[in-house]
Amino acid sequence: MKPILNKLISLAAFAVLFGSCMKQEEKLYFIGGTAPVLSSSVSDVIPLSYANADQEAVKLSWTNPNYTFTTGPSSLDVSYLLEIDTAGSNFTNPSREQISISKDLSISITNAQLNDYLLNQLSLQAGVEHNLEFRISSSIVKNNTTLVSNSLQLKATPYAIPPKVPPPSDGKLFLVGSATAGGWNNPVPTPSQQFTQQDSTHYTITIALAGGQEYLFLPVNGDWGHKYAVKDKTLAGLNGGGDFGLDYSDNFPGPSASGTYTINVDFQKGKFTVSQ
Repeated sequence: MKPILNKLISLAAFAVLFGSCMKQEEKLYFIGGTAPVLSSSVSDVIPLSYANADQEAVKLSWTNPNYTFTTGPSSLDVSYLLEIDTAGSNFTNPSREQISISKDLSISITNAQLNDYLLNQLSLQAGVEHNLEFRISSSIVKNNTTLVSNSLQLKATPYAIPPKVPPPSDGKLFLVGSATAGGWNNPVPTPSQQFTQQDSTHYTITIALAGGQEYLFLPVNGDWGHKYAVKDKTLAGLNGGGDFGLDYSDNFPGPSASGTYTINVDFQKGKFTVSQ
């Protein structure tokens, strides 16, 4: 009787050991999922408006891809990538807008956000209707789990944003300061210290500047009533360019070395650059 009992115990132990080994050899495999279906709150034209800059322009929603593995539906967080491109580019445009989204199944985009994507990322012309494409891609952990949605085609007309800094009203801009040949004398000599207007918000001048000195931009020659300046002239690198504004407190810091420089002024973005 005892030998039989020992055999039964051995067989039971073997079965447990074999089952344990089988469980250890089980591997997790990706079975599949369903490509998300993308939909929009707008059916055709997205009405962009500066007056409604902070309001929702469009809401995009998509279905859950329902990733499934050999162990069942995945509990891992899904990451999404929203792409916005011009129609016909097939999302190959290196300048297309790409927005990473974690977990959520929708995104609300304001007028200001979408307008910024179109003007500054896709470099589309303001005041012109453009055909756009939207799509969403989902993924978890590894790239081979990426699923791509349908492509939505919508239209939008980006609007011109008012300049960050108000440009001169009469299209004239002048340079004054110790860095210039005319010094701080006002009015300044013209045309040598008058900028050339490139368009309504861009001005440029190429001029000899004395190293280690300062200057200002004047909208009216001979008038100290208003000036374009910087907030803090001690900011590192500002002598090569940066932010400026109307009636700020500090002078522009000039280049450290004397030479001939080109100053470009962008009122749209409130930026200036200085280069040789």
